[in-house]
Amino acid sequence: MPVVTDPQPPAQTGAPSAPDGGRRRVVAMTIWGVAFVAAWLVIGLPTDPAYAFVWIWAATIAWHSARPWRSHLRFARDWIPVVVLLAVYTISRGFAANGATPHAMEMIVVDRFLLGWATGGEVPTVWLQEHLYRPEVHWWDVLVSWVYFSHFVATFAAAAVLWMRDRSRWAAYMRRWGFLCAAGLATYFAYPAAPPWWAGQNGLLTEVARISTRGWKEMGMHGAGNVLNAGQIASNPVAAMPSLHTAFALFVVLYFLPSVRKRWWPLLLSYPLAMTFTLVYSGEHYVIDVLVGWVYVGLTFLVVNLAERGWAAWRARRTPEAATGERQSPVPAQAGPSPQETVPAATDAVPAEH
Repeated sequence: MPVVTDPQPPAQTGAPSAPDGGRRRVVAMTIWGVAFVAAWLVIGLPTDPAYAFVWIWAATIAWHSARPWRSHLRFARDWIPVVVLLAVYTISRGFAANGATPHAMEMIVVDRFLLGWATGGEVPTVWLQEHLYRPEVHWWDVLVSWVYFSHFVATFAAAAVLWMRDRSRWAAYMRRWGFLCAAGLATYFAYPAAPPWWAGQNGLLTEVARISTRGWKEMGMHGAGNVLNAGQIASNPVAAMPSLHTAFALFVVLYFLPSVRKRWWPLLLSYPLAMTFTLVYSGEHYVIDVLVGWVYVGLTFLVVNLAERGWAAWRARRTPEAATGERQSPVPAQAGPSPQETVPAATDAVPAEH
């Protein structure tokens, strides 16, 4: 989808790399990779926002190790407010139930209505686990665990790449991501809904296993899910509607789709589909949760695009010099150029291919 940007040249972040930056980058990224794997096996994968931020910041420092430290401190300055907001979002989501019994039967009825013809009247989660879930771990369980984990780093990693390449696009990305998070959080408070595994535990469905992290154990990575499992235990199970897991996956793909060659589109679009299968199979979400999450992504782009256009038009009317990026010299009204000549129109800008 098109992204509305300010009518000014893109702001590149940081100073150019030094001529010997390539060798230094290889060494620094190797050190980062070894440290990341060690922490991953001992502590767990970085699924907490603050923990993920530390590793992504360290990765940007390693990648641009030849740059001055002020460039790396600028990253922290821009990102710490984002991390704080995500932490507040995560904590606030736990208060969404407010002691009330979460909604559950509505999603069960809708899922049976949508796909019961293909599942023999079963909820898709129950049908998938009846056909695929076994006590022993299979290769698809490993893939499911990796796809599920990607939710916690994909949006962060994409944002970090944007920040390093073009800070104006990073800002546009964060505005949309922030709106999507806020819309999801508001819905959790207005309509607290429980996932399939909760319904299974409370007798509303045939027993549903929560199996989103079991695949790592098959690879010998018993500590990989420690952080995530702790977060799942502490979380309040009322954040099923909408599914922000799938919403984030679709959001990242749609944001970058215009800047990617069309032959790669099927590969990119397979990511939100893989996330959908992962969430439904592992008992984390219903199909209707996923569909509503996709609707939220579309509304996010629509609302934020319209808001940015309105903001650009308002700035152009109130402060012409702000729209051009230059302060106009005071001239008599009759001698000055017309507003149409001095104020560029705010247009949709499709990011160029990289």
